[in-house]
Amino acid sequence: MARQPPTKPRKNASQERSRATVDALVEATARILVRDGFEKASTNRIAEVAGVSVGSLYQYFPSKEALVAAVIDRHNEEIMGIVRAALAEVADLPIDKAVRKLVTVAIDAHRINPKLHRVLAEQIPRTGQLRDVEAYNREIQTLVRAYLESRRKEMRKVDLDVATFICVSAIEAIAHNTVLHGAEMLSEKMVRTLADETTRLVVGYLR
Repeated sequence: MARQPPTKPRKNASQERSRATVDALVEATARILVRDGFEKASTNRIAEVAGVSVGSLYQYFPSKEALVAAVIDRHNEEIMGIVRAALAEVADLPIDKAVRKLVTVAIDAHRINPKLHRVLAEQIPRTGQLRDVEAYNREIQTLVRAYLESRRKEMRKVDLDVATFICVSAIEAIAHNTVLHGAEMLSEKMVRTLADETTRLVVGYLR
């Protein structure tokens, strides 16, 4: 059985110069993944595109899988930053407006660099990042459940855990599949239609 390549960074970049090196390596990895795919990415090529030596690369990352894991983590944190902000904004909104906002934000967040998103979706199992993705999902579920708890009077009688799971799963699946099926080709009108119909689906379920 083949040994799993290491995916944890060798060390954390604490100095400004070392952070710049790590940023350049992660950005170069992302560009190569989008343009050439995982199989054609190599540590030599990544170092070349980043403008650093291979030796410098190996000071921070033990393998290309570790670099891909860093790209996944950075991409997920970017999306989560948007989602956390949206959930804070909708705290005092009624369900229909809150769901509309969350659906729109989910679709917009998944459309951040959609080509990269598609590549990373394929690489998450390979790099062992499923646990991290599950942690993000649990955080979203916790935040959404807290919102639904505060809006019980607007909802039909339904198990909150079940309702949270269904709402989050429906929104995530539609946003994710929008990206997988060519989000960059969709018109803004079509994106609005997707948001409207997904909102109707979720709000109709809750009420």
